Amino acid sequence: MPDPHIPLNPPIEVSKDNPCPFLRGLVGEGFVKAGTVPLGTLAKTIGDASGKTGLPKVKARVEVRGVALIANGFRHILKSAWQGAQLNDLRNGPLDKHGAGSRILSVEGVVNEDEIARLATFGRDYPDPFGGGTERGLNAHEIKTFMRENLERAGDDARWYYPLLMKNEWPVLLDIMGKGEGDNRYLSVAEVRTLFTERKFPPRIEQRIITRPVITRRQRVLRYVGAALAALVVLLLASLRFPDQFQPMLPKFVGQFIAPSLPAHVEAKEAYWLEQNWALEDRHWFHHVSQGTATFPVPYSWFMALEQPRLYFFARPGLLSDSAHLERFGFIPSPRTINADETTLRRFGYANVYETTPAVPARQWNPPVKWETPVDNVGGLPVGFARMTGVRDPATGRQEEDKIGLTCAACHTGQIHYKGVDIRFDGGPAMTDLKKLEITTGLSIAYTLYVPGRFTRFADRVLGASASDADREALKQKLGAIGSFLLNWQKNYDKTIEGKKTWDGKQQQDTEEGFGRLDALNRIGNQVFAQDLTLSGIEGFEKNLHAQDAPVSFPPIWTVPWLKYAQYDASIEQPLIRNAGEALGVTALLNLSDAYPNGTMFRTSTDVKNLHWIEEMLRGSPPKPKKQLSGLTSPKWPSQIFGDGAWTIDPVRVERGRQLYADICVECHLGPVTDRVFDEKYNDKSVWESKRWERIGDEDILNPVQKSVKGMGTDSAQAYVLEKRMVQAPGFLDIDPTKKLYDWWKCDNLPTATSTEMPYSIGLMALVEIVGRKAMNDGKVPPDEQTKWWGGRKNCPNPGPQPPEPVKEPRPWYRARPLNGVWATAPYLHNGSVPSLYWMLSPARDRPKSFCMGNRDYDPKQVGFAVEDGESCKTGQTRFSTTTWSGTEINGNSNAGHSFEGTPGPNNPGVIGRMLKEDERYDLIEYLKTL
Repeated sequence: MPDPHIPLNPPIEVSKDNPCPFLRGLVGEGFVKAGTVPLGTLAKTIGDASGKTGLPKVKARVEVRGVALIANGFRHILKSAWQGAQLNDLRNGPLDKHGAGSRILSVEGVVNEDEIARLATFGRDYPDPFGGGTERGLNAHEIKTFMRENLERAGDDARWYYPLLMKNEWPVLLDIMGKGEGDNRYLSVAEVRTLFTERKFPPRIEQRIITRPVITRRQRVLRYVGAALAALVVLLLASLRFPDQFQPMLPKFVGQFIAPSLPAHVEAKEAYWLEQNWALEDRHWFHHVSQGTATFPVPYSWFMALEQPRLYFFARPGLLSDSAHLERFGFIPSPRTINADETTLRRFGYANVYETTPAVPARQWNPPVKWETPVDNVGGLPVGFARMTGVRDPATGRQEEDKIGLTCAACHTGQIHYKGVDIRFDGGPAMTDLKKLEITTGLSIAYTLYVPGRFTRFADRVLGASASDADREALKQKLGAIGSFLLNWQKNYDKTIEGKKTWDGKQQQDTEEGFGRLDALNRIGNQVFAQDLTLSGIEGFEKNLHAQDAPVSFPPIWTVPWLKYAQYDASIEQPLIRNAGEALGVTALLNLSDAYPNGTMFRTSTDVKNLHWIEEMLRGSPPKPKKQLSGLTSPKWPSQIFGDGAWTIDPVRVERGRQLYADICVECHLGPVTDRVFDEKYNDKSVWESKRWERIGDEDILNPVQKSVKGMGTDSAQAYVLEKRMVQAPGFLDIDPTKKLYDWWKCDNLPTATSTEMPYSIGLMALVEIVGRKAMNDGKVPPDEQTKWWGGRKNCPNPGPQPPEPVKEPRPWYRARPLNGVWATAPYLHNGSVPSLYWMLSPARDRPKSFCMGNRDYDPKQVGFAVEDGESCKTGQTRFSTTTWSGTEINGNSNAGHSFEGTPGPNNPGVIGRMLKEDERYDLIEYLKTL
């Protein structure tokens, strides 16, 4: 074997994919291997070649490590850190300037003598301090001119970061190989030619590497520690500046201080809101009307003044509230007002929708909902953000600053992307990631408090530049108190969950929600039975916390007002309870303390009037006897928008699909609510002729089919939240759900409960009703109006499938909804575990087990998202997976059940129908597009 300390003569060949002249010299002379070189070895070798000693040498080695860490690309950083730099795989990496550099070495590894001659023209003759005489060379100023000319020659092909890369190329060669001192230090053109053509260094450089100093064990340890610390600092700084690329790579104890990775912001070429029987003014009102929630922990003006938790060394970060930033969490952009010019409305999709579909005149559909609360979106926030004004502390009555919260539209407004076009629709599942937004908001507060300069800018925005030091200090203390509460609450949450088991004895732990999913039920319980009590000054109920381990896809809400049970688990019948409970879950203010004046306990900021108007807008007029839905209707397949043949409906397939639907879908989903042809052809299966319509009060309500979780075979986590979770409450609240639900609604067969310990299901039902009744009284809603709002639908636990099914369905249950608009509700199953209708109609065993969600294109053929099992996720996307990397099943993430693969029955749980042929799947999919 050759001695690695002696240069090879002749030098060895070097891969054309190693374009760096200095590294080619190291490999050519055998000082480092041609393949993977540990960062420490590379840094030490180049440090020795520099001839420097002491701190300058340490600095040089740190710089080399930093550059080598990213040399193969950001996606390979962990591999580079662990194994080393891959010198034969540098081409097309961050250091490759793609022709914007010297062009001396071609992509094939061939030296261009003309370019070396061009290099010489930028220099002049210098006296050679080693050999006497003069030779051509370039000093630092001439090298800068050379690099600048290279960039100008590249034109538009030059990227913004190339000047940064060039600082680690020719200037470094000058630093290491240069001759002379000061301004007369120059880089010899002849030595450059030798380095490129022969891959050899000048003898003096070879001698530096060969005569490496002897390193003691103590020095070696200190160097390793220093290198590790330096690498950590470099990685941390890079993570703070480029969190989208680096945050997922960091260990949790470091990554929690870095902003979550987000998909890049992509502005649509065109946008369309689909016509759904709402006027534009109603749609915009729905998007921004407050439910009385303060979802974000800071006042509205503070939220608008906070900066994004990213470090910019030479610029200021954007605002947290910038629409383009919030859109990266999956939110939909919204205009400040619909009273805008056509160009503005068109940009937001509000104008050109009616070029393909007739508009619904304002206030013309029956019955019109005369909502009275105006909305504003002067901050230009996305759909679902609402400003709550006139806020008073529920306990003290003290006037508060305006708050900012999420409204229904944040989770129930959908959007799909296709080749740069956005199709938007109300009532559909959002593709947002609220967990990332929560973390980002908390970090934004922390950065404002601790990053130099940020609080000053924040205070200027909130208080004005002329605010006094006392006012600024008071503001900082308030913001600090909020930050401390959030941090302590998260610590309490983590500690509590760490010590709790699930109902079946497993260790509780969060399941990643990701884009398009949220564990709404457990979150509501955590808010109402833990955090609201803490905020009311009642300690000791953190024990009620439960892991967020049952995430679900946001359900579509069109048609829902006419279904007896709305939730996936058919758990709540009473609409007002459903809506008020949701408002409390997204942090309506609530006083649960008895330490304040009479009449303030259970007082809330929940806006029941707005909730009532939202429900009325959704429901419209009774569907029977007209056999037609009004209010918010489901969106229609947008084939009229795309010229793409993939969106064209095939009528032959539709007819075959209609037959399949009648044969295999109506048992659970009933007949379609929007297909007159189906009603005429299969009258006995028409939803309008179904015996599942119940007369409740003076309206007909559709009682959807319910099936046992066991028989359906789908993930059971969501169904068991209300079935198994228990909570405790202070005795002075006197919730006593068994007594109250019986007194109010004559509910029977209630589970055992006391005023202090109760099943979460009925505890929530009772508490929300207490709060709702008080909110109506506080809002001076007349008694007869309150009776009308409550209607005849009870706030009682679901007794199970009704009418009695032929086969007994053991509890718990999931309900099947009508499939109108199903094309717009991907991903499928209640937990969003199946990416498209194609896979829904396939055997469960064949479905993808791991795929990515976030900003990705819709697939009109499979209807949903085309994925590859185990695919690599793009920056910022979240991964859905049924198992951990080790194969352990993830709670809440099963994609089994509802499977077409055989004969249904008790011996085949999860099987609901025979295997469908490929053509049959696409026939049924084609029909479902029309609903």
